[in-house]
Amino acid sequence: MKQIITYIGLLILGLLAYACEPIEDRMELGSTITADQLDITATPVIINGKKSNKVVLDNKSPVLSSWDFGTGTTQKKTDTVLLVTTGTSEIIFTGLNPEGTKITKKVEVTVDELTFPVPLEWGYLTGGTERNWKWDETAPAVWGNGGYLGNSAPAWWTLKEADINGQAPGEGIGAKMTFSLRGAKLTKVKSTGEKEEGAFSFDMTKVTKLDDGTVWAKGKLTTRGVTVLCGKSPNEGNAPVYEYDIMILNNEKMILSYAEPGAAAWGTAWFWVFRAE
Repeated sequence: MKQIITYIGLLILGLLAYACEPIEDRMELGSTITADQLDITATPVIINGKKSNKVVLDNKSPVLSSWDFGTGTTQKKTDTVLLVTTGTSEIIFTGLNPEGTKITKKVEVTVDELTFPVPLEWGYLTGGTERNWKWDETAPAVWGNGGYLGNSAPAWWTLKEADINGQAPGEGIGAKMTFSLRGAKLTKVKSTGEKEEGAFSFDMTKVTKLDDGTVWAKGKLTTRGVTVLCGKSPNEGNAPVYEYDIMILNNEKMILSYAEPGAAAWGTAWFWVFRAE
């Protein structure tokens, strides 16, 4: 009897442990499949008879999921994502078979209208596909520091484009950044031709306001795997900077800022001034 009770107890514990596993982490074990055997769909949500920019991704295959929908990724088997452009887009699915092999398949989806709001910044940064940005040599200064919440461009120690190579070799005159919509990819191209690649994202809900309610920064830009040109914090041992306050971003100009840790009003912040090519 004691053995039976012990067995039942272990069985219950095993069932509870399985029930607590995240559904998304489970995968039906089965035979390895090929890309041609994938059962995946990308279906726009229809609003008033038109294909909207919300798309339902669905994987019915026995593989783990990774979807690249251009401006982001998701690892869910089924998810609803937001596309930021009209027309035909390509969504890339990568599946992971039970024994570890990967398979890839592309799915095209057409969007008739941007029914759901899309941050204008996607268009500003990428021009709808990709856009190059460089230092704004027409500005009084392109990089330097100033007061956090006090200045909106380099104001204290300021450098022009010709001075940047002394701080970041190859990232001054002739250098540029390419922001690509596909995969939200950021490529830094040095004047030497050397390239550094990464990704970017932004959150326009992270607004920074002054005490009087005036907007000082209208959002945040985050880069991964690469910084913007001369993206460093000199007073922190030239540590790379990956998160920036967006002071200005439109079709022509972009000014970014980074506040040193613990900076209060008029504490030290760094500023970058770029223009679109």
